[in-house]
Amino acid sequence: MGITLNLVLAAFGGGAFGAALGALPAFIFCGFAVMAGEALALATGGGAITGSIGFGVLFGPHIAFAGGAAATAYAGQKGKLDDGANILAPLYGINENWDILVVGGIFGILGLVINRFFGSIGTPTDTIALTVAISALIHRLAFSKTGIFGTYDPDKSDSRWKPPAEIAWLPWQMNFSQLLALGVSVGLVSGYITIITGSKFIMFGITAASLIILETKGKGPVTHHIAFPAAAAAIATGSVIWGGIFGILGAFIGEFYARLFYDWGDTHIDPPACTIATLITAAMLFLGFTF
Repeated sequence: MGITLNLVLAAFGGGAFGAALGALPAFIFCGFAVMAGEALALATGGGAITGSIGFGVLFGPHIAFAGGAAATAYAGQKGKLDDGANILAPLYGINENWDILVVGGIFGILGLVINRFFGSIGTPTDTIALTVAISALIHRLAFSKTGIFGTYDPDKSDSRWKPPAEIAWLPWQMNFSQLLALGVSVGLVSGYITIITGSKFIMFGITAASLIILETKGKGPVTHHIAFPAAAAAIATGSVIWGGIFGILGAFIGEFYARLFYDWGDTHIDPPACTIATLITAAMLFLGFTF
């Protein structure tokens, strides 16, 4: 697995830093780092920024985002934060926050170990996304009061699969027409840009960075789980159409995971990470996609 003491210490720092920034702000920085790394790689052929910073111990989602999400859940359990699923909140501003940062650091190390393990055995998926999902399940078991699938409240809806807007993951992005329009449009353009640039990650970086709109304006499209599977499908097949198909699948599967894990819970189990892990597995097994 190639884990050194230096890596472990760096992963602790990355997880704690992700908690200090907040999970979503840390992920947005991941997006900008990947954009910069892919731009540099396209210009010069060197892609170290993408791997070592964007997906590494500083802003890798399995470390910084997962650490931040776990620390958010812990802060919610301890009453230091009103909502244990509020990944938009920077946690460094919370008084007496040292324990929150430690939790982020511990989950940063956990993310490093899990991801390296899955990589070492050749798991046919995006191991970073899979690690984010597993880390979230662990922190829900550790810090939640609602259980893995949340606690359905029949007073709020006649079905757990029809959550009201006030508890929905993205109430402006949950209806059939919204999901279809976003899935096909982002999927098609992501597929095309990926084919013409040859970069598997450029659209992931762009769409992850675009979450700054959600962070600052309160509403905005969440599309990295649409763009990256679409990119994988398109570059594997050479077809923009397959990009559109996987874009649509990404939009609807993301909402499925939101209703399965997120909407009725009190911590953040990430629908995009679950979706990316699912669809990259499909792209690798059925379309021949490789990293």
